[in-house]
Amino acid sequence: MRWSLSLTVSGLIAVATLPARAAECGRHARGFAAWLEAEKTRAIAEGVPPRVVHAALDGVEYDAEVIRLDRAQRPFKVPFERFLAKRVTRTRVAVGRAMLHRHGPLLSEIHRTYGVPGAVLVAIWGLETDFGVHVGDRPVFASLATLAYDCRRAERFRGELASALRIVARGDMLPSDMRGAWAGELGQTQFLASSYEKYAVDFDDDGRRDLSHSTADVLGSTANYLFSNGWRAGGQWGPGTANFEVLKSWNSSSHYQRTIAILASRLADGG
Repeated sequence: MRWSLSLTVSGLIAVATLPARAAECGRHARGFAAWLEAEKTRAIAEGVPPRVVHAALDGVEYDAEVIRLDRAQRPFKVPFERFLAKRVTRTRVAVGRAMLHRHGPLLSEIHRTYGVPGAVLVAIWGLETDFGVHVGDRPVFASLATLAYDCRRAERFRGELASALRIVARGDMLPSDMRGAWAGELGQTQFLASSYEKYAVDFDDDGRRDLSHSTADVLGSTANYLFSNGWRAGGQWGPGTANFEVLKSWNSSSHYQRTIAILASRLADGG
């Protein structure tokens, strides 16, 4: 009995001296700092260079505004005609046609490589960021870390955070350049980090997959995404076609899918 009691007391002392384990997720800022330190340790253990982990995550703070925006998401409830009219404007069509002309040789090369017409790529480019003008200015690592800590979709966004760290480790982007939309979307056609990691291509052959500054990489990567998800060269893309089904992989909103198809058709037929 004396030996058992001694062992029990020793065990309690040993447990008491261990560092407190960070919570797996949280619903408020309290606990975020401890969780982030644990995530840094885990990322390093999984092979991300320590210098990358510290460059990307040191100083990152919980962003309550990201959580507010996440909770405020609602399905599109406006009639499709109003949704379409707001996005397929005379100005956007005109600028899109100018982009088709300006980048004609590049788009032809991409079409030969992936089978995706330039009109479809330019339509997506215009709808996502107005052809690279509005890419977002939130620090991606703060957004992803906040969403990875939040209990609502923690597992999904821990995967996105890991992908973002690997993008930096690969040398495609610097942490300071990784700024985008509130949910961590990156670049001129708004790739999530996991899609960036999987589908981004170095179409300008400069050694980096740069979806923020390289038009060739932006459009080539967007084409690779559609091609990899089943795009059929030479096919149409309106509702009911195989290629329209591929557009569903780009965005889950039926309003958005139809808008891509209509804008692409307007650009393709000169309308």
